[in-house]
Amino acid sequence: MKGVSVRKIKKICVFCGANSGKDVAFVNAAFHLGEVLGKRKIDLVYGGGKLGLMGCVSTAVAQHERQVLGIIPSAFTVNNLVGETCGKEIKVATMQERLVMMMELSDAFIALPGGFGTLEELFQMISWAQLSIHNKPIGVLNINGFFNGLLSFVDHAVKQEFITPRARKILISATTADELVDKLQAFRFESDPALSKLKWSPSSSQKEKLDLTLRL
Repeated sequence: MKGVSVRKIKKICVFCGANSGKDVAFVNAAFHLGEVLGKRKIDLVYGGGKLGLMGCVSTAVAQHERQVLGIIPSAFTVNNLVGETCGKEIKVATMQERLVMMMELSDAFIALPGGFGTLEELFQMISWAQLSIHNKPIGVLNINGFFNGLLSFVDHAVKQEFITPRARKILISATTADELVDKLQAFRFESDPALSKLKWSPSSSQKEKLDLTLRL
């Protein structure tokens, strides 16, 4: 990355499945991502618990003596539904509150393979970046082509002029953890001139607080 200005990333939020998936490569990649974050002295923010890929990446980060923060809705803690969080845990009331806190506490976002919940979290962060609610880098770790179909669909939406080329640049992808973290560090946010003028604080007389009720 010689000659490239590098963004300082101290905490990365990882979205991923509470299942391990069919391919053992997903588990291996989740552990390896955790190792990469640990070696680079990057702390982890995630959805809490120890199930599936979420447990793999959080365990690996903790083993490298980096901080792990799980943000989890209280409903998931009943009857130990998702297992014990590896590290510190913050309980919240709703899924939306969880995602807002993840956004506020993280410097970047990575999605590993997962289901509807992972995709919702990924696209919510992309939507908020498009709206200039945040300017933090977002990437997918494309293990064994897992995200090929999704990336092709996004490119199709660009061709059909539902997503602008500028907005397309928000979503980064790579096939290895090291490459993806390098790309996140090199990311430069390019805001939409019109959307960047939006004001997300309720009023100038109140303490700044993001109103994140708008979805695309």
